[in-house]
Amino acid sequence: MSTHQPGSTPAPTVWHCLQCTDARAVIDWLVEALGFVETVSHTEGGTIVHAELLWPEGGGVMLGDHQRDPDDPHATPVGTGLAYVVTADSDVVYERARVAGAEIVMEMRDTDYGDHGFSVRDPEGNVWSVGQYRGEPLPHAIT
Repeated sequence: MSTHQPGSTPAPTVWHCLQCTDARAVIDWLVEALGFVETVSHTEGGTIVHAELLWPEGGGVMLGDHQRDPDDPHATPVGTGLAYVVTADSDVVYERARVAGAEIVMEMRDTDYGDHGFSVRDPEGNVWSVGQYRGEPLPHAIT
């Protein structure tokens, strides 16, 4: 059941999930280069099995070190993720990423659907797009 009204823009509540070869390096990069906030990291035997980072404007990321269990449907290949992060001011996040030395794979651009954003690659090859587009309004009530 939807919690927002028809015509309203949805709040970001989806969690992007990643498998990493070095989750600690990716966590540190997300905090420094983009401004995520680490809230928890659970480890077993020196391996990060689950970590959560919040995006200050809503939503977040869950990640951990890659588990090579062939029966685990969550054990996706490292470096194959693509995330879109919504922000009120993509120019500020762009400057932060640039100063942190992030690999910018798409410079700041404006789209015909109202986005103003850019894309960077994290240390493991995942692409993070950052922009101001919050999605289309809900067309009608969903029950």
